[in-house]
Amino acid sequence: MWRDKWVPIGLLILLGLLQYRLWFGKNSVLDYHARQQQVQQQTLQNANLNQRNALLKADISDLKIGLEAIEERARNELGLIKQGETFYRILPADNE
Repeated sequence: MWRDKWVPIGLLILLGLLQYRLWFGKNSVLDYHARQQQVQQQTLQNANLNQRNALLKADISDLKIGLEAIEERARNELGLIKQGETFYRILPADNE
């Protein structure tokens, strides 16, 4: 009678151990989901960096092609003006 019960009990214990490893052990389902989230975050970060690199490449090609891009940058970033030009700054009116 006891011999007939040991086989199913042993199989249930083995199944329990395998289920434990599947859900909580090394490389478990929880680890898989965590890695999936990391991959999604890294993919988003890579897309942002690729977009930034494309903009930088466009800036570099503009600077290599002509002086107009250099002049535009000097005007916008450094506030430079040409000789003989007059600079006007228009401020918005206060609505009080």
